[in-house]
Amino acid sequence: MNKKKVGVLLGVVIVVAALGGTGYYFRNEIKEVFSFAQEGNTDDKVYVEKISRIMNQYTGIANRFNGIVESQDTFEVILDSSRTVAGIEVAVGDTVEVDQILVTYDTEDLKMQVKQANLEVESIHNDIDNYNKQIADLTAERDKAAEADKFSYTTQIQSLQNSIAQRNFDLQSKNLEISRYQTQIKNSTLTSKVAGIVKEINEKGVDSYGNSAPFMTILQAGEYRVKGTIDEQNVWTLMEGQSVVIRSRVDKEQTWSGVIGLIDTENPNQNNNNDYYYAEGGAQTATKYPFYIELESAEGLLLGQHVYIELDEGQEEEKTGLWLYSYYIVQDDGDPYVWADNGRSRLEKRKVELGEYDEGMDQYEILSGLTKDDMIAWTMPGLYEGVTTVTNQEEVDYSSPLYNQPMDGMEGASGEAEVNE
Repeated sequence: MNKKKVGVLLGVVIVVAALGGTGYYFRNEIKEVFSFAQEGNTDDKVYVEKISRIMNQYTGIANRFNGIVESQDTFEVILDSSRTVAGIEVAVGDTVEVDQILVTYDTEDLKMQVKQANLEVESIHNDIDNYNKQIADLTAERDKAAEADKFSYTTQIQSLQNSIAQRNFDLQSKNLEISRYQTQIKNSTLTSKVAGIVKEINEKGVDSYGNSAPFMTILQAGEYRVKGTIDEQNVWTLMEGQSVVIRSRVDKEQTWSGVIGLIDTENPNQNNNNDYYYAEGGAQTATKYPFYIELESAEGLLLGQHVYIELDEGQEEEKTGLWLYSYYIVQDDGDPYVWADNGRSRLEKRKVELGEYDEGMDQYEILSGLTKDDMIAWTMPGLYEGVTTVTNQEEVDYSSPLYNQPMDGMEGASGEAEVNE
């Protein structure tokens, strides 16, 4: 044992001898000093929190996902690939009504084609008039011609009549063409067939993988659902039919209930920044799958509203009494205790009496041994009685011996540590 520890122990012995009969009164203080002497390091500090604060914290952030309220049905806008878009009259997030203009087509080319077609129609009429005039002239000449020459005139007349028939056919086709152009000019806008919110506009007509995609998607107003996303490594932790809590991002007290209706592993989401989920450490993933929540009631929700999705672990149930998460409790041979502040900034073992166990929240009811005003520490290997407690986590020195002990030099969170010789 080093000289420093020997000196401290000798001091303790002298104090005990001097106190004599009054040692009982100071036994707690001596116990703390002896614990320090055993460990021999004042750098060890442990962060403690008031139980009332711990009880008001929901630690299920690893089971919380971002979600968005959407309609059960969508309306897809498909463009005419033969036409040019002149303008997009709405933006993503806009609310649209039935028959509201979404897109306008360019009509300048069509108008030019109508003008050109009208010129061609005029030319056809001129050709027909000319052919009719020629036929009239040839007919008059045939009537005056000798019988032997009449056949030649008749042949010319029939040829002109065939030309007129062809030009009449061209005229009919051209008029149909003009009518089609005029119809396209008249129908130069795309309107919404439903009321809802513009979810997506894809001007290129393809998604990030090069697959064909609708130009615009509108979430139809009506029955709502909530869409969430989860990565492929954790998707198997969810189950269809699992209960969830939908929580407002603005007012954490406002919640809705629902169940997971579909986990769509066949259609991974595109990699975009609008769909992400919280994982431990705040990480985000790029490969995600959508899952959908069927709501018991959508009252108060807005289409397009962003919300949190939490697995229902009983966090919304109001409990009476004192309840503590199991990871604050050490259970050695059925004799449970917690690491508590003794009121003098020192750590002590505090025996507690356990009541009911909430498996969903992993909480025990504390029947006796603690109050909501007590401060306790998270259990960890190597803790010992007498270590200094702090309420400011920044004061903890994680380079101290307590947090850097070899695994074979401790017995876990029992409070027993090996004394260095």
